[in-house]
Amino acid sequence: MRPSPRVCSLPYFVDSAHWFACLADWEAPVWLDSGHPGSHYGRFDILAAEPHTQLTCRGTHCDIQPRGQPSERRESSPLDVVRELMPAPLSPLAEIPFATGAIGYFGYDLARRLERLPEQAAADITLPDLWLGFYDWAVVQDHQTAQAYLVTRPEQDIEPLRARLLAQTPEKALENFLEETGNRFIINTFKAELSADSYHKKLDRILDYIHAGDCYQINLAQRFHADYQGNPARAFLALRQALPSPFSGFIPLADGAVVSLSPERFIALHDGQAETRPIKGTAPRRSDPEADRAEAQALAQSAKNRAENLMIVDLLRNDLSKSCHNVRTPKLFELQSFANVHHLVSTVTGELNPDADALTLLGGSFPGGSITGAPKVRAMEIIEELEPVRRSVYCGSLGYLSADGNMDTSIAIRTLVCNQGRIYCWGGGGIVADSEPESEYEESWNKVRVLMETLEREFSDKA
Repeated sequence: MRPSPRVCSLPYFVDSAHWFACLADWEAPVWLDSGHPGSHYGRFDILAAEPHTQLTCRGTHCDIQPRGQPSERRESSPLDVVRELMPAPLSPLAEIPFATGAIGYFGYDLARRLERLPEQAAADITLPDLWLGFYDWAVVQDHQTAQAYLVTRPEQDIEPLRARLLAQTPEKALENFLEETGNRFIINTFKAELSADSYHKKLDRILDYIHAGDCYQINLAQRFHADYQGNPARAFLALRQALPSPFSGFIPLADGAVVSLSPERFIALHDGQAETRPIKGTAPRRSDPEADRAEAQALAQSAKNRAENLMIVDLLRNDLSKSCHNVRTPKLFELQSFANVHHLVSTVTGELNPDADALTLLGGSFPGGSITGAPKVRAMEIIEELEPVRRSVYCGSLGYLSADGNMDTSIAIRTLVCNQGRIYCWGGGGIVADSEPESEYEESWNKVRVLMETLEREFSDKA
């Protein structure tokens, strides 16, 4: 029989930023954020620090860095290395999703280890293709029950760790963090890296591919950038207020950070039940309530957007079928509204096969079809041809792999990457046969405009 994790209670905070401020100066802190209280779509926040091992993968090699020991380099498949490093299995906890394990991200370009893809786009971001920390403990906040927990491996002495956490005085930690000079953040104006004319030409090329029968849908993204100084955690704290999102996350790294405000689940696995929730179909929010309702209703009834969503549902049903049986679609075209846009969201579920695990499921579906297109491999080939720079973490996944066999991951959209003094942001959308170039171009801005404008307003170097 598997041992159970240790659990004890902690003070609950409506805003998990209090707990993050306690951990911000600890080694390799991570924060998977449900966007509470602004977002009502999520329930749990998971925060951790001081991993016993960090895994970094770039290109064909993976570096394993145990805490306080020399690193080891492997040329193995990244997912095989992750499986090898996962801790001894534990029993699941009834109301707590994370029983210790791995937290981090799988970048979009990790797909190069899973599929044969051309190499045309420039790789100008130096963050790894994959980064995971393996954590022996975590703080978990349950916003549905208004409770917080410290979860540890069964062999860990939980009380000294709890005392150490509470010694940070969580009630004051956030205030102190915001007041510290070293945590300031400054940014200049974001710049688009593609002109409208260049974007339209790329979209026309995609339409040529679609009409020739190469593909049905391609996700085309454009990138924006700005220069920054300071602590990206300040940026995340501001952005989660402006765009509260249920699959958000913040991961600081040695040479930058990942700042994600994602509304989209990639794949979750709980007690052998798999679920993915692809987003396809977008309409802008309006300040006038009647105009906003009209946008939402038009999106819900849009034949184009429903067809676009259905293409990706079919692709994900196929992906889940590689590792699951009894694959179903319990929800189609559900309308969800966020601070900046309305979305159509569908739900696909399946039951994990006995010979599969979370990593089998993840690898068979990665990267998510909603941010590639269909058919997936051909779509990625066309993306590589038309997008001048690699996507890095954008359109990959953030999430956790729990020692009890469970998993939850996002699609890393509405995601910014900080690297070597520059912050990058992408906006994209699915292109289909009846896409209108100007509408698609405007949509790519609408999805990320609130992110860029929030940072420019709050942290402009001209302020």
